[in-house]
Amino acid sequence: MHATSILATAFATISGTGTPFAVAFSSSPLQHRSQTFSTSVTYLKNIDRHEDDDSSSLFWTRRETLQKTFGSTVVAAVASSLVSYSDAALAFPNKISTKYDDRPKQRGSMPKGLGVAMRKDMAGEEYFGLKPCGAAPNCFCSTDPLIDDPDHNIPPWKWPTDTLSSQEAAFQQLYDVVKAYPPGQSNIDGGGFDIVTFDPKAGYIYVQFESLKNGYVDNVEMAVVGKGDSASNVVQVRSSSRLGYLDFGVNAKRLNYLAKCLREKGWDAPGVDLSSHRGYAEENGLKVL
Repeated sequence: MHATSILATAFATISGTGTPFAVAFSSSPLQHRSQTFSTSVTYLKNIDRHEDDDSSSLFWTRRETLQKTFGSTVVAAVASSLVSYSDAALAFPNKISTKYDDRPKQRGSMPKGLGVAMRKDMAGEEYFGLKPCGAAPNCFCSTDPLIDDPDHNIPPWKWPTDTLSSQEAAFQQLYDVVKAYPPGQSNIDGGGFDIVTFDPKAGYIYVQFESLKNGYVDNVEMAVVGKGDSASNVVQVRSSSRLGYLDFGVNAKRLNYLAKCLREKGWDAPGVDLSSHRGYAEENGLKVL
C-alpha cells in the first residue's frame, strides 16, 4: 500500500467515520487509487466494533490494532495529529495563553449525576440537592450534610433580597460575576472557562473551568434546591475536580474569588475557610493562616 494511503487509512480508523479526517479521506482520490484502502478500513473497523462509555478506551484499542497493522511510526504520527485536533476543538477561547497548546490535554469524562436531584445521606435518609463529594480532597459542596461530611461542606450563598427582588435577577447577577471571572487569577484556571448551562428560571448554572498546562477540567454548579419558601434566597454551590486525588487548592481559590465578588455586591457568600478544612489544606500542601 502507498505510504499516503496507509496514513489515510490510519486516520480513518482512529477517528471514525464522523470526524473531519475520515470525511476528508473517504471523499479523496486516494480512496479510489487503491482497493486496499477501502478494504483495510472496513476490516479494521469490523474487528474493533464495540461500545465503550470511555472514549479513551476506544481510542487506545484502535491504536493497538493499528500498531499491529501499520507499525508504531505511522500510528504515533496519526495519534499526535488527532490529539492536536481534539484539543484545539475543545479548548476554551478565553484561555490566557496558547503556549501549551501542543500538550495532550487530560480533561476527563463528563461525570454522571450532576444537577439537582434526590440524594441519600450516610444514614440512608433522602435529601434534595447537588451531587455529594467523594472522599478525595478536591471537592466542596454546600448540600453535603455538615454532620456527614465536614471536610467537603461549605455554607450556601444568599442573595440580598433588598436589592434583588427575584430569583431571576439574582441568577443574572450571579451569571455576570461568573462571566467576569479572570482566567489565571491566583495562578489557576488559565485554560479558561465556559458557562455550559444558564437557566435563571430554574435557578441553575453549570460552568466548566480548565487548567492551562494539562487541561484538567473542574465542574462548578450553583443551584436553588428548595421550592417556594424553603428555597428563599439560598444558592447551593459545588466545585469539584474531574481527575486526580489532590487539587492543590484550586477549587478553594476559585470559590473564594467568586464569593468575594458576590460579597462586594451585598451577598452573604462565605468562601472556603482553610482553618475549618485543615484536612483539605494539609493534604494539598496549603498554608493555614
